[in-house]
Amino acid sequence: MNSIYVPAIAGGTYTRVRDPCSILITGASSGIGAALARAYAAPRTRLAICGRDAARLAAVADLCRERGAEVIETCLDVTEAPAVAAWIQKVDRASPFELVIANAGVQGGLSRDGAGETLGELHRVMEVNFGGVSNTIHPVLPAMRRRRRGQIALIASLAALRGLPYSPGYCASKAAVRIYGEALRCWLAPEGIGVSVVLPGFVETRLSDTVSGPKPLILSPERAAGIIRRGLAKGRRQIAFPYPLYLGMQLMRALPAGLVDPILRRVTVDIGPYA
Repeated sequence: MNSIYVPAIAGGTYTRVRDPCSILITGASSGIGAALARAYAAPRTRLAICGRDAARLAAVADLCRERGAEVIETCLDVTEAPAVAAWIQKVDRASPFELVIANAGVQGGLSRDGAGETLGELHRVMEVNFGGVSNTIHPVLPAMRRRRRGQIALIASLAALRGLPYSPGYCASKAAVRIYGEALRCWLAPEGIGVSVVLPGFVETRLSDTVSGPKPLILSPERAAGIIRRGLAKGRRQIAFPYPLYLGMQLMRALPAGLVDPILRRVTVDIGPYA
C-alpha cells in the first residue's frame, strides 16, 4: 500500500495519508521521473505524468496501468507556464494532488574544447531546471493551501551544493531549486504542506549519458526512485544520495576555495548536447 506523510498543522510531527493517493510527476518520460512513476504505480493510485517525448511517455503510462494505476498523461514542456498551469489545475480539480514531484530538467555545461556556455544555453538551463519547477509548483499551491495538506518534492542535485567548473549554469539552476525548496518548506509547514528537496548524485539517465568523465557511485534510476520514495514516505526535508558523495560535496563546501578549485580544474569533463 502506498502512503505519503505530510506535516501536522501544529508542530513538527507527520500524519500518514493512505490510499487512494493522487500524484503528479513531471519529466516522467525517462530517467528518474519514469522510475518514480513505475515505483508509485499501484491499484487505487492516480498518476498524472507529463514529459516532452510522447512515445516514451505513453510507454511509461502503459506500464503503470498494467500495475493497476489510473494514469493521465500529457505531452508538455514545463517552460510553457500557461499550458502547465491549465493542465495541473484541471487534473487537481478532478483528483486533488496529495504529492507533487517537480522533476523535469536538462543538463548543461562546457565542452573539452574550452568553449563556454552561450547566454542562450545558460538561459535555457535556468528556464527548464528552475523555471520548470516553479511553473509546476505555483499552480497547485493555492489548492493545497486551501486544503491545508499536501506534499511537494523538488528534484535538485548534489551539484546544487558547490559550483563545478564544467557545468556553471546547471549548478546554478539546481542551487536555485534547492534554495527555493528550503524557503517553501519553511513557509508552508505551518499550513500542513510538506516540502522535500531531493539531491541525487549521478543516475543512469539520458542526462548523465551526455556527461563524459568521472561519474562516481552512479545509481540506476530504479534505485534512485526507491531512495526518493522512502525518503518522502518518512517526510524527510532533504533527501541526498549517495551518502559518501554527499559528504564529499559538503567537504568541498567547507574547505577553502583556494584548495578545492585547483583540484576541480584537473578533472576532465565534457558535457555533450541534450535534446
